[in-house]
Amino acid sequence: MTLALLGLYLAATGVLLPRRLAGSARLQARPALGAALWLALMASFTVALVLTVHHAVEPLAHEPAGLAGLLPHLEPGGAVLPHTHDWWQLAAVFALLTAAVATVGARAGRVRRRHRALLDVVAVRDRRWGAMVLEHAHPTVYCLPGRRSRIVLSRGALRLLDERQVAAALAHEHGHLRGRHHLLRLPADTFALLGGPLPLARRGREEVALLLEMAADDAALERVSRGELASALCTLATSGATAGDAPPEGSLGAAATGVLARVRRLARPGGGRRRQLAAWLGVFALPVLPYLLACAPHP
Repeated sequence: MTLALLGLYLAATGVLLPRRLAGSARLQARPALGAALWLALMASFTVALVLTVHHAVEPLAHEPAGLAGLLPHLEPGGAVLPHTHDWWQLAAVFALLTAAVATVGARAGRVRRRHRALLDVVAVRDRRWGAMVLEHAHPTVYCLPGRRSRIVLSRGALRLLDERQVAAALAHEHGHLRGRHHLLRLPADTFALLGGPLPLARRGREEVALLLEMAADDAALERVSRGELASALCTLATSGATAGDAPPEGSLGAAATGVLARVRRLARPGGGRRRQLAAWLGVFALPVLPYLLACAPHP
């Protein structure tokens, strides 16, 4: 019974929900909440997978007692003693997942450090814009996140964009840095690496990246207008970029992800904030659902 419930939950979170949620206008209206939902689905899928493997390997290790099993002192049969080996298994899984995230994060950090060192040699700091100006003909605007963050403007971008468009693109990059968006992309990138072709892994990574770009757009709107930001994005995206002109690995480019969807969103009126508290509580509760399923009573 427990294995069947967990199997259905894995299918729902790993395949069905990602296909339904991808491109959702409701999530795009609240991009920070939407990105958190995708990350919570990944965490919930991971918990469900661990519990499924555990119950398949040791089907008699537990005697589920329903939700009351979460509070052993309320069970009529007396307290349930925890299985020591279960905690060692959970600790091993946690250590493996932590090592995977740390490996992906360390690689991204090395790439950013190398690029930052190169920028400090070849780029010039512009006090007016508070950014590093790179002598490159192709228009590009991006940021290198981290403790020693950099915002980079190419000379081509300064020639192509007017002052308000430059301010809008820079406000977008400041939104990335203030929101620490590179840290939110890290678990999605790790899950995509481990999950391979799984729809939750593949689409989840793409959706988290797009939603974080939209969150940075929203942060930019505190300083510039929707029209100015949309104009800057369209101008950068249609400037004749080639594969070699893409922002460097480890960076967050203003016009590198989902420009069409973002411009369409900017053309719509802003969404409200009703029921956001309940939605956030639901997101934080999502990783616990597989454990509740594993505690379901046997008939």
